[in-house]
Amino acid sequence: MKLKHVALIMDGNGRWAKLRGLPRIEGHRNGVKRVNEIIDTAIEQRLKAVTFYTFSMENWQRPKAEINALMRLLRNFIKSEMHRLHKNNIIFRAVGDIKRLPSGVQSVLREFEDLTRHNTGLIVSSALSYGSRAEIVNALKKIVEMGVRAEDINEELLESCLYTAGIPDPDLIIRTSGEMRLSNFLLWQSAYSEFYFTDIHWPDFGRDEFIAAIKEYNGRERRFGALPAKD
Repeated sequence: MKLKHVALIMDGNGRWAKLRGLPRIEGHRNGVKRVNEIIDTAIEQRLKAVTFYTFSMENWQRPKAEINALMRLLRNFIKSEMHRLHKNNIIFRAVGDIKRLPSGVQSVLREFEDLTRHNTGLIVSSALSYGSRAEIVNALKKIVEMGVRAEDINEELLESCLYTAGIPDPDLIIRTSGEMRLSNFLLWQSAYSEFYFTDIHWPDFGRDEFIAAIKEYNGRERRFGALPAKD
């Protein structure tokens, strides 16, 4: 099946910095630089969507100074890159509990979404203040508030109430830095996703590594519970 959507768990910024005797924030700063490279490669590969796990619900437990630094990096990146990405016809989506983010970050996220709303190219999603369990609970609350009868609830309705409504499910989920778990990321959406794990830390994960993951995916056979195709 043709690859349409790749989701990325960008892990290892802190470990990358520690190996070099640098502050953790330098790992994050170098990690941000990779995002544009991955977006440009996704456009080149004619993908439909790419999603970055940027800041999880669990990340709110980190030291306040690190959180503040991450929020500044995020805001500065969007302000500096949104017009270039808009010219590349991307559609930006921020998915997650966005109201928990600082007001300045919320403002630039809305500006970016509004700027690219009518574009027709690659959907670039940033999962921010995101937790998949909370997303599913939130969707169920919406359904209850809508007054939907139990017998009328189905997968399509629930999907329409998720943060990711309108975005195709990921065909491939990539996680860097050697960890092999989803960490509360796209639990509903990843039901039939393929997974690719690499020991490379995120700041070192560039175009060549992304292409290698795509090539491995293209060599796999996705059956979705069916029997293999006959020769």
